[in-house]
Amino acid sequence: MPDQAETLFPMAERPTTREIARKVKDGGGAQALDEAQRRADEATYQEIQCRSALNAVAGMPFKWTLNPYRGCTHGCHYCFARRYHAQFELGAGDDFASVILVKTNLLDVLRRELDRPSWAREVVAMGTATDPYQPIEGTYRLTRESLAALAAARTPVGVVTKGPMVVRDIDVLQSVNASSSCTVYLSVPSIDGDAWRRLEPGTAAPLQRLKAVRALVDAGVPAGVLMAPIVPGITSHPRLLTETMRAIADSGAEFVGANVLRLDPGTREHFLGFLAREYPGLVNGYGNLYAGGSSEARSDYRAQLRGVVDLVQRRAGLGRRQRPLDADGTPAPDESDSQGTFEWKD
Repeated sequence: MPDQAETLFPMAERPTTREIARKVKDGGGAQALDEAQRRADEATYQEIQCRSALNAVAGMPFKWTLNPYRGCTHGCHYCFARRYHAQFELGAGDDFASVILVKTNLLDVLRRELDRPSWAREVVAMGTATDPYQPIEGTYRLTRESLAALAAARTPVGVVTKGPMVVRDIDVLQSVNASSSCTVYLSVPSIDGDAWRRLEPGTAAPLQRLKAVRALVDAGVPAGVLMAPIVPGITSHPRLLTETMRAIADSGAEFVGANVLRLDPGTREHFLGFLAREYPGLVNGYGNLYAGGSSEARSDYRAQLRGVVDLVQRRAGLGRRQRPLDADGTPAPDESDSQGTFEWKD
């Protein structure tokens, strides 16, 4: 945590998320956050107070989430969490990657919640709405201190990240694993350099993330890879899937999961705009694949792609392994989907 002198507000004066939303709405946009701190990465960081640290969720393979930050400078164009910025009257486009909310009182709130007699030590998922190891974590260390609190409370944790900074916290992750259980999921949708630079402009290189997997596994921290999302027409070619799966196998990953890109409201509008700029030849295909505003790709396409993924996974020697958490916090695609005839022309 930064020293008090380094923070934006005295503790009692930091705004709540509700106050931030009101200020942005009344001021006509993110420029209304005139006291937020701009850093060398060109993002603006607004310190806030949170009322709760642990968030109850339904319909997921876990019941609780924990997110020290809102917004993410990784700026992945397909990120499902972009839509959440609308809760603060901020845009799902540029605002998501350039206006980051930092919950500076998170640790005090979390410790109080973990101390409650009613806390049942159920799995807490970190990284489901924003990356807990985006670069600003190096300054605030909220993720590290949260993990330490969860270890002390003997609470199991699942972490999803694209940040190799996770290896900094191997000692704390070992403590969580010793006291209950801990699993780390590195998101590596593809090792293709062009796709990485275009789709995930603020992230570390894919092979750097796979080195982090190796370091975690060697340290005894259960770790694997989410090859997700697979982006139709961009990272879905069998050759790219094969190369990525082989690299995952070489990293020593203990498990691998994959699913197809979802285009939920908010994310959909941003991603289709990105597609029109960067891959205009794919726009019509996406209109067919995600017809009628559907968040999911056509079921026949998903079934076909699942068959290809299963094949390259077996050939890489990884086999089929069920995992409790996907990169976007949703269950794996329905394995009962019937085979169809639609094929994406990569």
